[in-house]
Formats: sequence, C-alpha cells, structure tokens
Amino acid sequence: MHQFEIRDDFYLDGKKVKLISGGMHYFRVVPEYWRDRLEKLKALGCNTVETYIPWNLHEKEKGEFCFSGILDVKRYVELAQELGLMVILRPSPYICGEWEFGGLPYWLLKEDGMRLRCMYGPYLRHVKEYYQKLFEIIAPLQITRGGPVILMQVENEYGYYGDDRGYLEYLKNLMVECGCEVPLVTSDGPWGDAFACGKIEGVLQTGNFGSKGKEQFAVMRKKIGDKPLMCMEFWVGWFDNWGVACHQTGDTQEHVKDLDEILSEGHVNIYMFEGGTNFGFTSGSNYYDELTPDVTSYDYDALLTEDGRITPKYEAFQKVIAKYAPIPEVKFTTEIRRKDYGTLSTVRSTSLFGNLEHIARARESVYPVSMEKLDQGYGYILYESPLTCEGPLEKVRLWGANDRASLFVDQRPVLTLYDRELLAEHELKEPPQGEKLSILVENMGRVNFGPNLERQRKGIDGSVQLNGHNHYHWKEYCLPMEDLSGLDFSVPIQKGNPGFYEFTFEAEETGDTFLDFSGWGKGCVLVNGFNIGRFWEIGPQKRLYIPGPLLHIGTNRILIFETEGRAPGTIQLCGEPDLG
Repeated sequence: MHQFEIRDDFYLDGKKVKLISGGMHYFRVVPEYWRDRLEKLKALGCNTVETYIPWNLHEKEKGEFCFSGILDVKRYVELAQELGLMVILRPSPYICGEWEFGGLPYWLLKEDGMRLRCMYGPYLRHVKEYYQKLFEIIAPLQITRGGPVILMQVENEYGYYGDDRGYLEYLKNLMVECGCEVPLVTSDGPWGDAFACGKIEGVLQTGNFGSKGKEQFAVMRKKIGDKPLMCMEFWVGWFDNWGVACHQTGDTQEHVKDLDEILSEGHVNIYMFEGGTNFGFTSGSNYYDELTPDVTSYDYDALLTEDGRITPKYEAFQKVIAKYAPIPEVKFTTEIRRKDYGTLSTVRSTSLFGNLEHIARARESVYPVSMEKLDQGYGYILYESPLTCEGPLEKVRLWGANDRASLFVDQRPVLTLYDRELLAEHELKEPPQGEKLSILVENMGRVNFGPNLERQRKGIDGSVQLNGHNHYHWKEYCLPMEDLSGLDFSVPIQKGNPGFYEFTFEAEETGDTFLDFSGWGKGCVLVNGFNIGRFWEIGPQKRLYIPGPLLHIGTNRILIFETEGRAPGTIQLCGEPDLG
C-alpha cells in the first residue's frame, strides 16, 4: 500500500513527485487500443493519465449500470498501473467535456422541476445512488489500497456554473462516505469569480487554462498559498462544431513555451493527450447566442490524432518534458494500420416512413411528448398525426421543440427548422394540404455547459400549432437507432425522404479506415451494428473514423440513416482522415 499526499507539493510515500499527466477518456477510444495509447503516453515522459467518468454511459437508464467493454474503467485503470502510470479520476456527476449533457443522464429531465448541480433533494438522491455503485468499482483502485489512483476531482468547473457551497461540501462528504481515501481536487479557471465559487475547504484548487502559464500560476499562488500549483486542463487544442469554417488547431510553439513555464513551477495535465471519438450520439453542444453542436471527431488537435498517430506536437512536447523527467524506452505492442477499402455501392435501401412499425412501437398521446418522458435519451423521434380539420397549412409553429425538426405532409417534405427557427411561427409560401402530418425531430446533443443544462428536453415538449390553433392527438415513434434488425428492405426508398442505405464489403485483413460521406446530407452511420457517429454535409469534418477492431475478417455491413434525401449511392473507405 502507498500514500499520496498534498503538502507544499505532491508527495508519494514521503518523496516529492512531479505530476506530468495526459488526458485520455477510455470511453472515447475502443478498448483494443487502450494499451497502445497508454504506451505512447508513457513514452512521452508522462507518469500519470487522467480521465473523466461519464455518468450518462455508466447509468444509461435509471438503476441499470454498465462497467464492461468500452466502459470497463477498472480494466483501463489496471492497465495504466501495469504500465507504471498513476491515475487521476474525475468522477464528478457533471464532466462537461464536450459530451452529451455534460455527462448527466438524460433521465434526470423526466422529472418536472429538476434542478441540477445544487442542493436539490431529488438530484442529490440520484447522485448518491450512482456514487454508491460507482465507488464499488473505483474505491479499490486507489493507491491506498494497492491501485494507481492518486487524486479524485469533486466537481468540474463549478465556479463557472454556480456558487452553492453546500452542494460542493455535500459532494465531498459523499465521496468520502463512499470510500474515497486519496486527496481531492477541484478545477476551475483562475480568473474572475470562478476560482472562488468553485472552492471547497480542505480540497486543492487546480486551474484550467491554455496559455500564459506563468501569469495563471501567479494568480493561483495568491489564492491557494503554499499548496502545489497544477494546471488540471492545459488546453493544447480545441474542439470543432458543425458549421465552423475549418478544423480548430492550436499554436504548437506557443503551447511548447507554456508547457515549459508550467513545468518549471508546478504540475500539468495535458488536455487532451488523445481526444478520440464521440461515438454514437454522445457529442454535446454549446449554446450562447445559437446552438453549436459538436462534430463526431474529438481530435482536439491533441498530441495523438483521433486514431492514435503521433504528431509533431507530441514530439515537441516530449523535448520539453525531457528537461523535467526521464523519457523511457517503450515498445509499442499493438499493431495498427490504416486501410483503404475503396468505393462501396449501395446494396439495399428502404424508407423510414415505410418501416416505422418495424423498428419502433407507436405511443399515443393527446399532445406531443418529449423524448425523456417516453424513456428515450438519444437519436430521433417522429411525431405523426392525421389532419382532419385543417385546410391548407398556411402557418406552423412548434412550442418547446429542440434541436432540428423536419415537417412532412403525406410524406412530402415541407419545412426544416433548426435551432432558433423553432422559436417562431412560419408561414408556408405554398401551403400544402393532405391527410397526415409527420415531424422528424433530432436530438443533436444536449448542451454541456452553462445554465441551459436545465432546458434540454428533446423532441417536442410543448405543442404543435397549425394555422393558429393547437393540434392534438399524436403517435410518437422513438428512434434511438439501436435495434434496426426489423428493417424491411422490400419497402422501396422514397426519393427526397429519410431512409436507410446498406453497404457490404469483404475484408481480408482489418485496419483503421475513414468513411468519406461526400455528397450525403445528414445522418448517422452504423458499422456492424456499432454507431460510429453523426455526419453532416456542412462540415468541417468530412470523414468518420472507423477503428479496425469494429471490422471483421470476411463480410462487413455498413448501414447509413440519412434524413435529407441526399444519398448519392456510394461511399468511400479511405486510408486517411479529413477533419476539414
């Protein structure tokens, strides 16, 4: 057993230790590649790996816990220990991280009046029940019990969100009650009120920043006294949102200078060492004046690429780290190759509308109901209602709708509304008339930062107003895109409408590849049943990463769900990424 202490510095078994850490989230990297990435972290000169723990994956549905496969945090931590690395865990209920709902589970929003990240009883009850299960897994991994975990974080950037000191104290005490024995930390920006609002007595404050290391540490020193200085998130890149002009990159030379400054005075966690991928529907969004949903790739311009390649930034950082720590010889033991499988043509296709009854169970309600109230967290939901009293549809307004809605009359496209367009009434220039209204609504990722967290119900949470009156009596079809085995490909595709497109290819050997979706509109992609993420023609990301372990020797199946009716019939599996 060992002891890790915070005094004037960090001490491991009574000896000073400099923490040089890299951030890598196990849930953004397929498990088959964990060892490769951790070996590369060690070869950089780092002695520690840091990761968030996402509540919304480990307890996807209330009371149903998962800690296996890509969520096997125990195996990930033990693998780090096997390679001689220490571990920082950040298990706070909220993680931000450009992650869906900041890691909070969608089902919290089923409860009317839910308040988050404060002393609100129902929220705290859910956190406690989750922590009681989580700490059964992570408490035995602490360095005090023979594991590699040296620090845990209480809350994440709370100073940007609120000032409920009672809540922070509650979380700290709950973690101790559940078995936390290692020192605790917070992480906030060192400027403005953030540092003060995120402070907890007896907990080390660390800083999050991406530049001006000496200046940031000088500000922190005045606030934390003689405690060790640590940058918990040294931002070495940034994330992309759909529609941004190009892939966001940082200035490597400036980052190198800042890293040197940080290590000369304290400790660092590089955010990100490797970003990885927002598989499935896990990417979050930001909302300031408009919705900015994040792309599927979380490359982050990190030291390793999304698929784990060493970058010039990695090599530049390694030279700086060599001034402060020995660089070990590490043999990379995982053989990874990029593969170009060429052009694939559509094998089969079928319409969404003709398959609703095959892949979803209709729920009936007087008024439209949100995803959360229907026990659906992610993906799409389709609302359908007969038009019995209405004449031509001249005006339409959706109340309480997020994030993107496509309207159809008798399965003919009428109107697509996105973000703030959903706040207004719309006059239709060519008023359609028909027998059935269908509205396909997409959850593009719940906001992961700021006060909008509490306003993230998806689908339609209010009403549908037609020609000035509320329209009642609906069927709802939940479409999380999880079980599509019921698709009937004998149902023909409808030109210009949402549909499914199947591709197959034979692989004599497997390798990482990148799906080029040029010419396609918007949707998501499943590879051998695994949802690799969203695509959207507006970019900047142009190709989706497919890790080699998702492929098989022999026949592989790719299924694309496309919502805009733009499907050229072919895709390419390329040997190189294109983040735009």
